Amino acid sequence: MTRRLSAPRLAALASAPPRPAPPPGEAVERCELCAEPVHGAHRHLLDLEKGELLCACGACTVLFDGQAAGGRHYRLVPDRRRELTGFRLDGPLWAGLGVPVDLAFFSVSGTGEVTARYPSPAGALHAAVHAASWRRLVDVNPVLAELRPDVEALVVHRARDAAVHRARDAAEHWILPIDDCYRLTALLREHWTGFTGGGAVWRHIGAFFAELKAARGAAEEKRGTR
Repeated sequence: MTRRLSAPRLAALASAPPRPAPPPGEAVERCELCAEPVHGAHRHLLDLEKGELLCACGACTVLFDGQAAGGRHYRLVPDRRRELTGFRLDGPLWAGLGVPVDLAFFSVSGTGEVTARYPSPAGALHAAVHAASWRRLVDVNPVLAELRPDVEALVVHRARDAAVHRARDAAEHWILPIDDCYRLTALLREHWTGFTGGGAVWRHIGAFFAELKAARGAAEEKRGTR
């Protein structure tokens, strides 16, 4: 089927820089909106109706770079990653969120509903978070008011892995793009064993957060050298 492109889309394509050809033998990944090739790191769009991530080329990224650009269908997933230092989440606040494990991510929909996603022996589970409990958490952590609906999440990692003696006071709190959260979910699905996950899954989770910290440090160093 031939795709018909709008005038703004054609203008975005025309202004995009030429892309180098992929190395011989490399599979060509394509933008899922316009079928242009994408190579290496690229952005994603969230299909709000299906809850699916779509690969986006540079031109489509520019086209949808705006909160209202995708209407009610698409949202561009941001690329900011922010570690929340000094985040306040004590036992009673955590219990009020209704998550029975110590690793979860929380996203807010465009209508204000909050959903928690967390691992279990049966796979990733979804649960609605009571509005009053979320408001109490936002009251003591105003940064959460900056969460972009649907495409960003609060990620909380309070889990303790006895195999590596990870202390509870070393909890991780991040605001991450939703595609990072999907990547974390895939790690859990691939490596989770038994009722507690097993040592392998916690090593992969540790590597996930270590990678985030390394990327943050590299970005800070780059900004400092400008």
